[in-house]
Amino acid sequence: MSTLDLGVIGNSSYGALINPQGRIVWSCLPRFDGDPVFCDLLNGGDNAVDGGDFGFWDIDLADFDRSEQNYEPNTAILKTRLYDKQGNAVELTDFAPRYLNHGRMFRPVTIMRRISPLTGTPRITIRLRPRFNWGARVPDLSRGTNHARFFHTGQTLRLNTNAPLAYVLDEVPFLLEEPVDMMLGPDEPLAGNLRETANTFEERTADYWRTWVRRLALPLEWQDAVIRAAITLKLCTYEETGAIIAAMTTSVPEAANTQRNWDYRYCWLRDAFFVVRALNSLSEVETMEHYLRYLHNIVGEANDHLQPVWGISREAALVENEITSLSGYRGMGPVRVGNQAYEHFQHDVYGNVVLAASQSFLDQRLFKPGTEENFSRLEHMGELAFKTYNQPDAGMWELRTRARVHTSSSLMCWAACDRLAKIARHMDLTDRATYWQDRADIIHSTITSEAWNEDMESFAESFGGKGVEAGLLLMAEVGFLKPDDERFQKTLDAVERTLKRGKHMYRYAEADDFGEPETAFNICTFWYIDALARVGREDEAREIFEEMLNARNPLGLLSEDTDVKTGELWGNYPQTYSLVGIINAAMRLSRPWEDEV
Repeated sequence: MSTLDLGVIGNSSYGALINPQGRIVWSCLPRFDGDPVFCDLLNGGDNAVDGGDFGFWDIDLADFDRSEQNYEPNTAILKTRLYDKQGNAVELTDFAPRYLNHGRMFRPVTIMRRISPLTGTPRITIRLRPRFNWGARVPDLSRGTNHARFFHTGQTLRLNTNAPLAYVLDEVPFLLEEPVDMMLGPDEPLAGNLRETANTFEERTADYWRTWVRRLALPLEWQDAVIRAAITLKLCTYEETGAIIAAMTTSVPEAANTQRNWDYRYCWLRDAFFVVRALNSLSEVETMEHYLRYLHNIVGEANDHLQPVWGISREAALVENEITSLSGYRGMGPVRVGNQAYEHFQHDVYGNVVLAASQSFLDQRLFKPGTEENFSRLEHMGELAFKTYNQPDAGMWELRTRARVHTSSSLMCWAACDRLAKIARHMDLTDRATYWQDRADIIHSTITSEAWNEDMESFAESFGGKGVEAGLLLMAEVGFLKPDDERFQKTLDAVERTLKRGKHMYRYAEADDFGEPETAFNICTFWYIDALARVGREDEAREIFEEMLNARNPLGLLSEDTDVKTGELWGNYPQTYSLVGIINAAMRLSRPWEDEV
Protein backbone atom coordinates (compact mmCIF):
# COMPACT_ATOMS: atom_id res chain seq x y z
CA MET A 1 0.00 0.00 0.00
CA SER A 2 1.36 3.40 -0.95
CA THR A 3 1.68 5.84 1.92
CA LEU A 4 0.06 8.36 -0.43
CA ASP A 5 -3.24 6.46 -0.18
CA LEU A 6 -4.61 9.55 1.50
CA GLY A 7 -8.03 11.12 1.56
CA VAL A 8 -8.30 14.87 1.10
CA ILE A 9 -10.74 17.19 2.83
CA GLY A 10 -10.91 20.97 2.62
CA ASN A 11 -13.05 23.95 1.77
CA SER A 12 -10.86 26.30 -0.32
CA SER A 13 -9.40 27.82 2.85
CA TYR A 14 -7.28 24.92 4.09
CA GLY A 15 -6.79 21.22 3.44
CA ALA A 16 -6.09 18.05 5.43
CA LEU A 17 -4.87 14.59 4.46
CA ILE A 18 -6.23 11.45 6.13
CA ASN A 19 -4.78 7.95 5.88
CA PRO A 20 -6.84 4.75 5.36
CA GLN A 21 -7.14 4.20 9.11
CA GLY A 22 -8.58 7.67 9.66
CA ARG A 23 -5.43 9.36 10.95
CA ILE A 24 -5.05 13.02 9.98
CA VAL A 25 -1.39 13.09 8.95
CA TRP A 26 -1.13 16.54 7.38
CA SER A 27 -2.86 19.86 7.72
CA CYS A 28 -1.41 23.36 7.59
CA LEU A 29 -3.38 25.94 9.51
CA PRO A 30 -4.71 28.52 9.17
CA ARG A 31 -3.90 28.26 5.44
CA PHE A 32 -2.24 25.98 2.90
CA ASP A 33 1.26 27.43 3.26
CA GLY A 34 1.10 27.76 7.04
CA ASP A 35 2.53 25.75 9.92
CA PRO A 36 1.58 22.04 9.64
CA VAL A 37 -0.10 21.48 12.99
CA PHE A 38 -0.56 17.90 11.79
CA CYS A 39 2.85 17.00 10.39
CA ASP A 40 3.02 13.21 10.80
CA LEU A 41 3.40 12.81 7.01
CA LEU A 42 6.87 14.37 7.21
CA ASN A 43 8.08 12.74 10.40
CA GLY A 44 8.39 9.08 9.48
CA GLY A 45 10.93 6.34 9.17
CA ASP A 46 13.84 5.43 11.41
CA ASN A 47 14.92 9.07 11.55
CA ALA A 48 11.67 10.31 13.11
CA VAL A 49 12.09 13.06 15.67
CA ASP A 50 10.95 12.04 19.18
CA GLY A 51 9.97 8.65 17.79
CA GLY A 52 7.58 10.29 15.35
CA ASP A 53 4.80 10.13 17.93
CA PHE A 54 3.23 13.54 17.32
CA GLY A 55 1.57 15.71 14.72
CA PHE A 56 -1.53 13.61 14.07
CA TRP A 57 -5.15 13.05 15.07
CA ASP A 58 -6.49 9.54 15.02
CA ILE A 59 -9.12 7.28 16.52
CA ASP A 60 -7.36 4.18 17.79
CA LEU A 61 -9.71 1.18 17.78
CA ALA A 62 -8.79 -1.55 20.25
CA ASP A 63 -7.90 -4.87 18.60
CA PHE A 64 -8.02 -3.19 15.18
CA ASP A 65 -8.48 -5.54 12.23
CA ARG A 66 -9.19 -3.60 9.03
CA SER A 67 -10.58 -0.39 7.55
CA GLU A 68 -12.58 0.87 4.59
CA GLN A 69 -12.70 4.37 3.16
CA ASN A 70 -14.75 6.25 0.60
CA TYR A 71 -16.19 9.65 -0.19
CA GLU A 72 -19.86 10.37 0.10
CA PRO A 73 -20.81 10.44 -3.61
CA ASN A 74 -20.27 13.81 -5.30
CA THR A 75 -18.94 15.48 -2.13
CA ALA A 76 -15.69 16.20 -0.28
CA ILE A 77 -16.99 14.37 2.81
CA LEU A 78 -14.78 11.39 3.69
CA LYS A 79 -16.03 8.27 5.46
CA THR A 80 -13.67 5.83 7.20
CA ARG A 81 -14.92 2.62 8.81
CA LEU A 82 -12.74 0.79 11.33
CA TYR A 83 -13.39 -2.84 12.32
CA ASP A 84 -11.98 -4.82 15.23
CA LYS A 85 -11.43 -8.56 15.35
CA GLN A 86 -14.65 -9.14 17.30
CA GLY A 87 -16.85 -7.48 14.68
CA ASN A 88 -17.29 -4.13 16.43
CA ALA A 89 -17.08 -1.19 14.06
CA VAL A 90 -16.87 2.59 14.15
CA GLU A 91 -17.39 5.14 11.37
CA LEU A 92 -15.50 8.42 11.08
CA THR A 93 -16.92 11.29 9.06
CA ASP A 94 -14.39 13.98 8.17
CA PHE A 95 -15.08 17.21 6.32
CA ALA A 96 -14.52 20.94 6.17
CA PRO A 97 -17.71 23.04 6.24
CA ARG A 98 -18.44 24.87 3.00
CA TYR A 99 -21.75 26.34 1.91
CA LEU A 100 -23.47 29.57 0.99
CA ASN A 101 -24.69 31.46 4.07
CA HIS A 102 -26.21 34.95 4.16
CA GLY A 103 -25.14 35.57 0.59
CA ARG A 104 -21.47 34.66 1.05
CA MET A 105 -19.44 31.47 1.11
CA PHE A 106 -18.99 30.09 4.62
CA ARG A 107 -15.63 28.24 4.72
CA PRO A 108 -14.21 28.36 8.26
CA VAL A 109 -10.77 26.96 9.03
CA THR A 110 -12.46 24.15 10.92
CA ILE A 111 -11.92 20.38 10.88
CA MET A 112 -15.07 18.42 11.65
CA ARG A 113 -14.73 14.83 12.92
CA ARG A 114 -17.81 12.80 13.72
CA ILE A 115 -17.42 9.36 15.31
CA SER A 116 -20.29 6.88 15.37
CA PRO A 117 -20.58 3.24 16.49
CA LEU A 118 -21.70 1.06 13.59
CA THR A 119 -21.91 -2.37 15.23
CA GLY A 120 -21.39 -3.55 18.79
CA THR A 121 -19.64 -1.38 21.35
CA PRO A 122 -16.21 -0.51 20.02
CA ARG A 123 -13.48 0.62 22.43
CA ILE A 124 -11.61 3.64 21.12
CA THR A 125 -8.88 6.02 22.15
CA ILE A 126 -8.95 9.52 20.71
CA ARG A 127 -5.40 10.76 20.16
CA LEU A 128 -5.18 14.43 19.27
CA ARG A 129 -1.54 15.55 19.11
CA PRO A 130 -1.05 18.82 17.25
CA ARG A 131 2.37 20.48 17.13
CA PHE A 132 3.47 23.99 16.23
CA ASN A 133 6.60 25.45 14.63
CA TRP A 134 7.08 22.53 12.24
CA GLY A 135 6.90 19.92 14.98
CA ALA A 136 9.34 21.69 17.28
CA ARG A 137 6.83 23.12 19.75
CA VAL A 138 4.47 21.18 22.02
CA PRO A 139 1.43 23.43 22.39
CA ASP A 140 0.36 24.82 25.73
CA LEU A 141 -3.01 23.49 26.84
CA SER A 142 -5.94 24.90 28.74
CA ARG A 143 -9.15 23.05 29.57
CA GLY A 144 -12.68 24.38 29.66
CA THR A 145 -15.93 22.62 30.41
CA ASN A 146 -16.51 21.20 26.94
CA HIS A 147 -13.54 22.59 25.11
CA ALA A 148 -9.76 22.71 25.13
CA ARG A 149 -7.32 25.28 23.75
CA PHE A 150 -3.99 24.37 22.15
CA PHE A 151 -1.85 27.46 21.86
CA HIS A 152 1.53 29.08 21.55
CA THR A 153 2.60 32.58 20.54
CA GLY A 154 0.69 33.57 17.44
CA GLN A 155 -1.78 30.72 17.11
CA THR A 156 -4.54 29.10 19.14
CA LEU A 157 -6.73 26.15 18.20
CA ARG A 158 -9.95 25.38 20.04
CA LEU A 159 -11.41 21.89 20.29
CA ASN A 160 -15.13 21.65 21.00
CA THR A 161 -16.43 18.17 21.73
CA ASN A 162 -19.27 16.30 23.39
CA ALA A 163 -16.92 13.43 24.26
CA PRO A 164 -15.61 13.32 27.84
CA LEU A 165 -12.84 15.89 27.68
CA ALA A 166 -10.65 13.98 30.14
CA TYR A 167 -10.78 10.93 27.87
CA VAL A 168 -9.71 13.02 24.89
CA LEU A 169 -6.91 15.02 26.49
CA ASP A 170 -5.52 12.17 28.58
CA GLU A 171 -6.03 9.59 25.81
CA VAL A 172 -8.10 7.26 28.00
CA PRO A 173 -9.75 4.32 26.14
CA PHE A 174 -13.54 4.25 26.37
CA LEU A 175 -16.55 2.40 24.97
CA LEU A 176 -18.20 4.30 22.15
CA GLU A 177 -21.87 3.87 22.98
CA GLU A 178 -23.19 6.98 21.22
CA PRO A 179 -21.98 9.35 18.50
CA VAL A 180 -19.24 11.87 19.28
CA ASP A 181 -18.66 15.17 17.53
CA MET A 182 -15.35 17.02 17.44
CA MET A 183 -14.70 20.46 16.01
CA LEU A 184 -11.17 21.85 15.78
CA GLY A 185 -10.65 25.39 14.55
CA PRO A 186 -10.15 29.02 15.53
CA ASP A 187 -10.36 30.06 19.16
CA GLU A 188 -13.96 31.22 18.94
CA PRO A 189 -16.74 30.20 21.34
CA LEU A 190 -19.39 27.88 19.91
CA ALA A 191 -22.68 29.75 19.95
CA GLY A 192 -25.06 26.78 19.69
CA ASN A 193 -25.36 23.09 20.48
CA LEU A 194 -22.42 21.10 19.05
CA ARG A 195 -24.53 18.19 17.79
CA GLU A 196 -26.95 20.51 16.03
CA THR A 197 -24.07 22.55 14.61
CA ALA A 198 -22.34 19.42 13.30
CA ASN A 199 -25.57 18.17 11.74
CA THR A 200 -26.12 21.50 10.02
CA PHE A 201 -22.54 21.73 8.82
CA GLU A 202 -22.60 18.22 7.36
CA GLU A 203 -26.00 18.49 5.69
CA ARG A 204 -25.35 21.90 4.14
CA THR A 205 -21.82 20.96 3.05
CA ALA A 206 -23.10 17.81 1.36
CA ASP A 207 -25.80 19.81 -0.37
CA TYR A 208 -23.28 22.40 -1.55
CA TRP A 209 -20.99 19.83 -3.18
CA ARG A 210 -23.82 17.86 -4.79
CA THR A 211 -25.23 21.04 -6.27
CA TRP A 212 -21.76 22.07 -7.47
CA VAL A 213 -21.22 18.70 -9.18
CA ARG A 214 -24.68 18.79 -10.72
CA ARG A 215 -23.74 21.91 -12.67
CA LEU A 216 -20.64 20.34 -14.25
CA ALA A 217 -20.72 19.52 -17.97
CA LEU A 218 -19.41 15.98 -17.58
CA PRO A 219 -18.25 13.59 -20.29
CA LEU A 220 -20.30 10.45 -20.89
CA GLU A 221 -17.49 8.14 -19.78
CA TRP A 222 -15.32 8.14 -16.64
CA GLN A 223 -17.63 10.45 -14.73
CA ASP A 224 -16.57 9.25 -11.26
CA ALA A 225 -12.91 9.95 -12.07
CA VAL A 226 -13.69 13.41 -13.45
CA ILE A 227 -15.92 14.36 -10.51
CA ARG A 228 -13.30 13.38 -7.94
CA ALA A 229 -10.57 15.21 -9.83
CA ALA A 230 -12.73 18.33 -10.20
CA ILE A 231 -13.72 18.44 -6.52
CA THR A 232 -10.09 18.06 -5.48
CA LEU A 233 -8.98 20.83 -7.82
CA LYS A 234 -11.57 23.05 -6.18
CA LEU A 235 -10.15 22.11 -2.78
CA CYS A 236 -6.73 23.33 -3.97
CA THR A 237 -7.96 26.88 -4.48
CA TYR A 238 -7.45 29.58 -1.86
CA GLU A 239 -10.67 31.38 -2.46
CA GLU A 240 -9.95 34.40 -0.28
CA THR A 241 -7.46 35.70 -2.85
CA GLY A 242 -8.16 33.44 -5.85
CA ALA A 243 -4.79 31.67 -5.76
CA ILE A 244 -4.50 28.04 -6.87
CA ILE A 245 -1.84 25.91 -5.18
CA ALA A 246 0.15 23.23 -7.02
CA ALA A 247 -0.30 20.71 -4.17
CA MET A 248 -1.15 20.65 -0.47
CA THR A 249 2.20 19.26 0.67
CA THR A 250 5.87 20.04 0.77
CA SER A 251 8.88 17.75 0.55
CA VAL A 252 7.32 14.48 -0.57
CA PRO A 253 10.22 13.36 -2.79
CA GLU A 254 9.82 12.70 -6.50
CA ALA A 255 11.58 9.37 -5.93
CA ALA A 256 13.10 7.63 -2.91
CA ASN A 257 16.19 9.25 -1.40
CA THR A 258 16.74 11.68 -4.27
CA GLN A 259 16.74 15.05 -2.46
CA ARG A 260 14.08 16.13 -5.00
CA ASN A 261 11.94 17.46 -2.16
CA TRP A 262 10.13 20.70 -2.95
CA ASP A 263 7.49 22.92 -1.40
CA TYR A 264 4.45 23.03 -3.70
CA ARG A 265 2.03 24.95 -1.46
CA TYR A 266 2.21 28.05 -3.65
CA CYS A 267 0.64 29.35 -6.83
CA TRP A 268 2.58 28.58 -10.00
CA LEU A 269 1.02 30.65 -12.77
CA ARG A 270 1.70 27.76 -15.15
CA ASP A 271 -0.11 25.14 -13.08
CA ALA A 272 -2.95 27.53 -12.31
CA PHE A 273 -3.61 28.08 -16.00
CA PHE A 274 -3.98 24.34 -16.58
CA VAL A 275 -6.36 24.07 -13.60
CA VAL A 276 -8.49 26.94 -14.88
CA ARG A 277 -8.67 25.48 -18.36
CA ALA A 278 -9.62 22.01 -17.10
CA LEU A 279 -12.44 23.35 -14.92
CA ASN A 280 -13.58 25.66 -17.73
CA SER A 281 -13.96 22.57 -19.93
CA LEU A 282 -16.48 21.29 -17.38
CA SER A 283 -18.30 24.65 -17.44
CA GLU A 284 -17.04 25.50 -13.95
CA VAL A 285 -15.94 29.08 -14.61
CA GLU A 286 -16.20 30.40 -11.07
CA THR A 287 -12.66 29.26 -10.33
CA MET A 288 -11.39 31.25 -13.31
CA GLU A 289 -13.18 34.37 -12.09
CA HIS A 290 -11.63 34.05 -8.63
CA TYR A 291 -8.19 33.33 -10.09
CA LEU A 292 -8.34 36.33 -12.43
CA ARG A 293 -8.78 38.61 -9.40
CA TYR A 294 -5.49 37.23 -8.12
CA LEU A 295 -3.80 37.28 -11.52
CA HIS A 296 -4.74 40.83 -12.50
CA ASN A 297 -3.28 42.09 -9.23
CA ILE A 298 0.01 40.34 -10.00
CA VAL A 299 0.11 41.46 -13.63
CA GLY A 300 -0.74 45.01 -12.67
CA GLU A 301 2.35 45.18 -10.45
CA ALA A 302 4.76 43.61 -12.97
CA ASN A 303 7.54 45.69 -14.49
CA ASP A 304 10.22 44.13 -16.70
CA HIS A 305 9.92 40.58 -15.34
CA LEU A 306 7.22 38.31 -13.93
CA GLN A 307 8.27 35.59 -11.52
CA PRO A 308 6.62 32.20 -12.15
CA VAL A 309 5.43 31.39 -8.62
CA TRP A 310 3.83 33.43 -5.85
CA GLY A 311 2.52 33.00 -2.35
CA ILE A 312 -1.21 32.55 -1.97
CA SER A 313 -1.57 36.15 -0.79
CA ARG A 314 0.80 37.32 -3.55
CA GLU A 315 3.92 37.07 -1.40
CA ALA A 316 6.84 37.52 -3.77
CA ALA A 317 9.83 36.31 -1.73
CA LEU A 318 9.41 32.56 -1.12
CA VAL A 319 12.84 32.12 0.42
CA GLU A 320 13.76 28.45 0.55
CA ASN A 321 14.90 26.97 3.87
CA GLU A 322 15.40 23.50 5.31
CA ILE A 323 13.58 22.41 8.45
CA THR A 324 15.49 20.18 10.89
CA SER A 325 12.66 19.50 13.36
CA LEU A 326 11.03 16.94 11.02
CA SER A 327 12.78 13.91 9.55
CA GLY A 328 10.96 13.93 6.22
CA TYR A 329 8.62 11.65 4.32
CA ARG A 330 9.57 8.11 5.43
CA GLY A 331 12.65 9.73 6.90
CA MET A 332 13.75 10.93 3.46
CA GLY A 333 14.61 14.55 4.14
CA PRO A 334 15.22 17.34 3.73
CA VAL A 335 11.98 19.13 4.57
CA ARG A 336 11.95 22.37 2.63
CA VAL A 337 9.86 25.50 3.17
CA GLY A 338 9.72 28.09 0.42
CA ASN A 339 10.75 27.57 -3.17
CA GLN A 340 13.75 28.99 -4.99
CA ALA A 341 11.76 29.01 -8.24
CA TYR A 342 10.49 32.48 -7.33
CA GLU A 343 13.95 33.75 -8.33
CA HIS A 344 13.88 32.02 -11.72
CA PHE A 345 13.36 33.40 -15.17
CA GLN A 346 10.77 31.08 -16.76
CA HIS A 347 9.57 32.78 -19.90
CA ASP A 348 6.63 30.46 -20.52
CA VAL A 349 4.88 32.32 -17.68
CA TYR A 350 3.72 35.06 -20.08
CA GLY A 351 1.82 32.63 -22.22
CA ASN A 352 0.31 31.00 -19.15
CA VAL A 353 -1.00 34.36 -17.96
CA VAL A 354 -2.59 35.30 -21.27
CA LEU A 355 -4.06 31.83 -21.86
CA ALA A 356 -5.58 31.77 -18.37
CA ALA A 357 -7.39 35.04 -19.03
CA SER A 358 -8.39 34.48 -22.67
CA GLN A 359 -11.80 32.93 -22.06
CA SER A 360 -12.86 35.87 -19.89
CA PHE A 361 -13.01 38.05 -23.02
CA LEU A 362 -15.30 35.60 -24.83
CA ASP A 363 -17.57 34.04 -22.20
CA GLN A 364 -20.86 35.91 -21.72
CA ARG A 365 -21.74 33.96 -18.55
CA LEU A 366 -19.16 35.75 -16.42
CA PHE A 367 -20.07 38.34 -13.81
CA LYS A 368 -16.91 40.27 -14.69
CA PRO A 369 -15.91 39.67 -18.30
CA GLY A 370 -12.58 40.90 -19.64
CA THR A 371 -12.31 44.65 -20.24
CA GLU A 372 -10.04 46.86 -22.31
CA GLU A 373 -8.19 47.68 -19.10
CA ASN A 374 -7.60 43.97 -18.53
CA PHE A 375 -6.48 43.61 -22.13
CA SER A 376 -4.01 46.45 -21.68
CA ARG A 377 -2.44 44.62 -18.72
CA LEU A 378 -2.18 41.45 -20.80
CA GLU A 379 -0.51 43.41 -23.59
CA HIS A 380 2.31 44.15 -21.18
CA MET A 381 2.68 40.37 -20.77
CA GLY A 382 2.80 40.10 -24.54
CA GLU A 383 5.57 42.67 -24.74
CA LEU A 384 7.59 40.72 -22.20
CA ALA A 385 6.91 37.51 -24.13
CA PHE A 386 8.20 39.05 -27.33
CA LYS A 387 11.22 40.46 -25.52
CA THR A 388 12.22 37.11 -24.00
CA TYR A 389 11.08 34.39 -26.43
CA ASN A 390 14.64 33.84 -27.70
CA GLN A 391 16.42 34.38 -24.38
CA PRO A 392 17.78 31.65 -22.05
CA ASP A 393 15.71 30.68 -19.02
CA ALA A 394 15.28 27.90 -16.46
CA GLY A 395 12.47 26.37 -18.50
CA MET A 396 9.20 24.84 -17.37
CA TRP A 397 11.08 22.12 -15.46
CA GLU A 398 12.82 24.77 -13.36
CA LEU A 399 16.41 23.71 -13.87
CA ARG A 400 18.44 25.35 -11.14
CA THR A 401 21.93 25.47 -12.61
CA ARG A 402 21.44 25.49 -16.38
CA ALA A 403 19.89 28.07 -18.71
CA ARG A 404 18.96 27.55 -22.37
CA VAL A 405 16.52 28.98 -24.87
CA HIS A 406 13.91 26.35 -24.12
CA THR A 407 11.55 25.55 -26.96
CA SER A 408 8.59 25.09 -24.63
CA SER A 409 9.18 28.55 -23.15
CA SER A 410 9.35 30.11 -26.61
CA LEU A 411 6.22 28.16 -27.56
CA MET A 412 4.25 29.76 -24.73
CA CYS A 413 5.60 33.20 -25.65
CA TRP A 414 4.15 32.56 -29.10
CA ALA A 415 0.85 31.54 -27.47
CA ALA A 416 0.76 34.83 -25.55
CA CYS A 417 1.04 36.89 -28.75
CA ASP A 418 -1.28 34.62 -30.71
CA ARG A 419 -4.05 34.83 -28.09
CA LEU A 420 -3.67 38.57 -27.76
CA ALA A 421 -4.28 38.84 -31.52
CA LYS A 422 -7.40 36.70 -31.20
CA ILE A 423 -8.72 38.71 -28.25
CA ALA A 424 -8.07 41.97 -30.10
CA ARG A 425 -9.99 40.72 -33.14
CA HIS A 426 -12.89 39.75 -30.89
CA MET A 427 -12.87 43.25 -29.36
CA ASP A 428 -12.67 44.88 -32.83
CA LEU A 429 -9.25 46.32 -32.04
CA THR A 430 -7.97 45.84 -35.58
CA ASP A 431 -4.63 47.62 -35.20
CA ARG A 432 -3.78 45.69 -32.04
CA ALA A 433 -4.79 42.42 -33.68
CA THR A 434 -2.38 43.07 -36.54
CA TYR A 435 0.34 44.13 -34.11
CA TRP A 436 0.14 40.93 -32.07
CA GLN A 437 -0.31 38.67 -35.06
CA ASP A 438 2.91 40.03 -36.56
CA ARG A 439 4.77 39.24 -33.36
CA ALA A 440 3.27 35.79 -33.13
CA ASP A 441 4.37 35.11 -36.71
CA ILE A 442 7.94 36.20 -35.95
CA ILE A 443 8.15 33.87 -32.94
CA HIS A 444 6.58 31.03 -34.94
CA SER A 445 9.13 31.41 -37.70
CA THR A 446 12.01 31.54 -35.23
CA ILE A 447 10.93 28.39 -33.42
CA THR A 448 10.48 26.42 -36.63
CA SER A 449 13.96 27.38 -37.80
CA GLU A 450 15.95 27.40 -34.53
CA ALA A 451 14.37 24.51 -32.60
CA TRP A 452 14.00 22.01 -35.46
CA ASN A 453 16.84 19.46 -35.47
CA GLU A 454 17.22 17.95 -38.94
CA ASP A 455 19.41 15.09 -37.72
CA MET A 456 16.83 14.10 -35.09
CA GLU A 457 13.91 14.83 -37.44
CA SER A 458 12.24 16.43 -34.45
CA PHE A 459 11.93 19.68 -32.59
CA ALA A 460 14.56 19.81 -29.86
CA GLU A 461 14.09 20.84 -26.24
CA SER A 462 16.08 24.04 -26.86
CA PHE A 463 17.24 26.18 -29.73
CA GLY A 464 20.11 24.25 -31.32
CA GLY A 465 19.55 21.38 -28.87
CA LYS A 466 20.03 17.68 -29.42
CA GLY A 467 17.45 16.16 -27.11
CA VAL A 468 13.70 16.20 -26.43
CA GLU A 469 11.45 16.82 -23.45
CA ALA A 470 7.75 16.19 -22.88
CA GLY A 471 6.76 19.85 -23.08
CA LEU A 472 7.16 19.61 -26.88
CA LEU A 473 3.89 17.64 -26.92
CA LEU A 474 2.07 20.90 -26.14
CA MET A 475 2.73 22.19 -29.67
CA ALA A 476 -0.55 20.76 -30.92
CA GLU A 477 -2.47 21.45 -27.73
CA VAL A 478 -1.84 25.21 -27.85
CA GLY A 479 -2.32 25.37 -31.62
CA PHE A 480 1.26 26.02 -32.73
CA LEU A 481 1.10 23.12 -35.19
CA LYS A 482 -1.82 21.11 -36.47
CA PRO A 483 -1.82 17.47 -35.36
CA ASP A 484 -1.44 16.28 -38.95
CA ASP A 485 1.70 18.40 -39.45
CA GLU A 486 4.54 16.01 -40.25
CA ARG A 487 6.88 17.92 -37.94
CA PHE A 488 4.58 17.38 -34.98
CA GLN A 489 4.13 13.72 -35.74
CA LYS A 490 7.89 13.20 -36.00
CA THR A 491 8.40 15.08 -32.75
CA LEU A 492 5.81 12.85 -31.12
CA ASP A 493 7.73 9.83 -32.39
CA ALA A 494 10.99 11.18 -30.99
CA VAL A 495 9.47 11.95 -27.58
CA GLU A 496 7.91 8.50 -27.54
CA ARG A 497 11.20 6.75 -28.35
CA THR A 498 13.19 8.73 -25.82
CA LEU A 499 10.91 9.29 -22.83
CA LYS A 500 8.28 6.54 -22.77
CA ARG A 501 8.73 3.90 -20.08
CA GLY A 502 6.09 1.22 -20.31
CA LYS A 503 2.90 3.24 -20.65
CA HIS A 504 4.27 6.21 -18.73
CA MET A 505 6.17 9.29 -19.83
CA TYR A 506 9.23 10.93 -18.30
CA ARG A 507 9.54 14.70 -18.57
CA TYR A 508 13.13 14.37 -19.84
CA ALA A 509 15.82 11.69 -19.80
CA GLU A 510 19.11 13.53 -19.41
CA ALA A 511 20.66 14.19 -16.02
CA ASP A 512 19.80 17.43 -14.26
CA ASP A 513 21.00 19.04 -11.03
CA PHE A 514 20.11 15.88 -9.07
CA GLY A 515 21.01 13.15 -11.59
CA GLU A 516 18.76 11.26 -13.97
CA PRO A 517 15.01 11.19 -13.27
CA GLU A 518 13.77 7.94 -11.73
CA THR A 519 10.00 8.30 -11.96
CA ALA A 520 7.45 9.22 -14.61
CA PHE A 521 5.89 12.67 -14.40
CA ASN A 522 2.13 12.10 -14.50
CA ILE A 523 1.10 15.21 -16.42
CA CYS A 524 3.55 14.27 -19.19
CA THR A 525 1.77 10.96 -19.63
CA PHE A 526 -1.51 12.85 -19.98
CA TRP A 527 0.08 15.18 -22.54
CA TYR A 528 1.13 12.06 -24.42
CA ILE A 529 -2.44 10.73 -24.26
CA ASP A 530 -3.71 14.01 -25.68
CA ALA A 531 -1.17 13.95 -28.50
CA LEU A 532 -2.05 10.36 -29.42
CA ALA A 533 -5.73 11.24 -29.60
CA ARG A 534 -5.06 14.29 -31.75
CA VAL A 535 -3.08 12.30 -34.34
CA GLY A 536 -5.76 9.61 -34.58
CA ARG A 537 -4.26 6.94 -32.30
CA GLU A 538 -7.29 6.90 -30.02
CA ASP A 539 -7.19 3.20 -29.15
CA GLU A 540 -3.66 3.63 -27.78
CA ALA A 541 -4.69 6.79 -25.98
CA ARG A 542 -7.62 5.04 -24.28
CA GLU A 543 -5.42 2.12 -23.24
CA ILE A 544 -2.86 4.41 -21.61
CA PHE A 545 -5.60 6.48 -19.99
CA GLU A 546 -6.99 3.35 -18.37
CA GLU A 547 -3.48 2.60 -17.12
CA MET A 548 -3.33 6.06 -15.55
CA LEU A 549 -6.72 5.57 -13.92
CA ASN A 550 -5.40 2.33 -12.43
CA ALA A 551 -2.37 4.24 -11.13
CA ARG A 552 -4.61 6.39 -8.91
CA ASN A 553 -4.87 5.59 -5.23
CA PRO A 554 -8.05 3.86 -3.93
CA LEU A 555 -9.80 7.23 -3.54
CA GLY A 556 -9.15 8.22 -7.16
CA LEU A 557 -6.33 10.72 -6.60
CA LEU A 558 -2.81 11.17 -7.93
CA SER A 559 0.43 12.73 -6.79
CA GLU A 560 3.06 14.20 -9.08
CA ASP A 561 5.05 11.10 -10.07
CA THR A 562 4.68 7.35 -10.57
CA ASP A 563 7.33 4.64 -10.22
CA VAL A 564 6.94 2.76 -13.51
CA LYS A 565 8.24 -0.49 -12.00
CA THR A 566 6.21 -0.64 -8.80
CA GLY A 567 3.29 1.68 -9.58
CA GLU A 568 3.95 3.57 -6.35
CA LEU A 569 3.00 7.23 -6.17
CA TRP A 570 5.69 9.80 -5.36
CA GLY A 571 5.91 13.57 -5.22
CA ASN A 572 3.69 16.18 -3.64
CA TYR A 573 0.02 15.39 -3.19
CA PRO A 574 -2.67 15.84 -4.37
CA GLN A 575 -1.02 17.21 -7.51
CA THR A 576 -3.25 19.58 -9.45
CA TYR A 577 -1.31 18.98 -12.68
CA SER A 578 -2.12 15.25 -12.50
CA LEU A 579 -5.81 15.81 -11.72
CA VAL A 580 -6.01 18.21 -14.68
CA GLY A 581 -4.74 15.38 -16.85
CA ILE A 582 -7.58 13.09 -15.77
CA ILE A 583 -10.18 15.69 -16.74
CA ASN A 584 -8.56 16.62 -20.05
CA ALA A 585 -8.11 13.01 -21.14
CA ALA A 586 -11.67 12.06 -20.26
CA MET A 587 -13.11 15.06 -22.08
CA ARG A 588 -11.06 14.31 -25.20
CA LEU A 589 -11.56 10.53 -25.33
CA SER A 590 -15.12 10.03 -24.08
CA ARG A 591 -17.80 8.90 -26.48
CA PRO A 592 -20.30 11.71 -27.11
CA TRP A 593 -23.57 11.80 -25.18
CA GLU A 594 -25.56 11.45 -28.36
CA ASP A 595 -24.17 7.94 -28.77
CA GLU A 596 -26.24 6.81 -25.78
CA VAL A 597 -29.14 9.20 -25.27
